[in-house]
Amino acid sequence: MRNQKRIGIMGALPEEIDYILPLIENKTEVRLGKRTFYCGTIHQQEVVVVFSRIGKVAAAATVSTLILHFAVSEVIFTGVAGGIDSKVKIGDIVIANQLVQHDMNAEPLMPRHEIPLLGKTFFEADQKLLNCSEKAAQKVLNQKIFSEQEIEEFKLHLPTVHVGLIGSGDLFFSTNQKKTQLNQRLSAILCVEMEGAAVAQVCYEFGVPCVVIRSISDDADEHSSVNFMRFIQHIGRAYSKGIVEEIIRARKL
Repeated sequence: MRNQKRIGIMGALPEEIDYILPLIENKTEVRLGKRTFYCGTIHQQEVVVVFSRIGKVAAAATVSTLILHFAVSEVIFTGVAGGIDSKVKIGDIVIANQLVQHDMNAEPLMPRHEIPLLGKTFFEADQKLLNCSEKAAQKVLNQKIFSEQEIEEFKLHLPTVHVGLIGSGDLFFSTNQKKTQLNQRLSAILCVEMEGAAVAQVCYEFGVPCVVIRSISDDADEHSSVNFMRFIQHIGRAYSKGIVEEIIRARKL
């Protein structure tokens, strides 16, 4: 029987969860599939926290373990992404109401981006988790948790929360040409990353609610590799900690 009070929390990189780990009380570690799952409670809420590694296969394997071995009742994926839509800026937060695997292409057997045998192209976030996450993200932005130096370096003057379509694929976007090609196919995408839609597909197949929350680390262009890790180390992991903690404080399972 699924435990109705256990939340799975994922990030693709150690840096995306390392600020969350100190929040865990009564922490134990379980090693499975070359991953370490950190079990315990945050504010009396039972959690399992793990970094999945990068890419759709790694993320799918990790969330399957969370569901099948740890019987989590819902999943929060937190991390960074590259901005695609011009209104999305570095330091903004994007929460997916839908996710799509932008590199899926089984043409001519079925339409491009549709998942074979599922008949689905877009995977929806759980509405309750989405609403809670949006409020948590806005609360974190209002707290002004960064130094003046960090604000100036990353231009965090008016960070904004966006809700919309996130694209996932096993491709790191590092040129404007890639962005343009994606926009021609899926113009509604706000940002891109490498795990979220795979997590959403697995959660859909098992009937487990999920939400994907991304802070924008770069503009997915020629400068993205320069900004990516520095943003995670200074900004992204603080966003992840703050938002996850606020969700857990507010969430009533």
